Amino acid sequence: MSEKEHALEEENELHKAAAEVQNEGNEQESEVHEELSKEEQLKNELAKEKDKFLRLFAEFENYKRRTAKERLDLFKTANQEVIQAMLPVLDDFDRAAKEISKSGDKEALSGVELIYSKFKNILTNKGLTEMEVEEGESFDAELHEAITQIPAPSKKLKGKIIDVVEKGYKLGDKIIRFPKVVTGQ
Repeated sequence: MSEKEHALEEENELHKAAAEVQNEGNEQESEVHEELSKEEQLKNELAKEKDKFLRLFAEFENYKRRTAKERLDLFKTANQEVIQAMLPVLDDFDRAAKEISKSGDKEALSGVELIYSKFKNILTNKGLTEMEVEEGESFDAELHEAITQIPAPSKKLKGKIIDVVEKGYKLGDKIIRFPKVVTGQ
């Protein structure tokens, strides 16, 4: 073999060796890249799971708050049906006191007022409050129940409350009976 051929052969071997080294470097680089992508995938999955956990935790906290609020509302209005059934009796006491005061019988009036005040105090202690509605006040459909409309005695009473037919009551913050009113038109 001549020196020229020998030199070509060595050069070919060097090219082959360089190509092998380059292939090995590429393989190592792709393995490192695959490892990085696996690590990134695991990080992404972990982030997704953390997000799911945080959302679930927040949803559970909201559920706990909502049920606690509903429970408190239930306790506040647990006696609502019983108290609503007692409201006509309260109205009857009002009417009786008015009629007895017209007759002038002070002993009967004091007895009725005593019973009335005890009864009203018991209901007040259970959370019942009377809604204050005055004649001449503006009518509000969310707070009052209009029974009828009559011609207003004056222009300034148009759309205003002229008479309160039946008192309204709240149990806590909830209206359990709207005041029945007559409005001017």
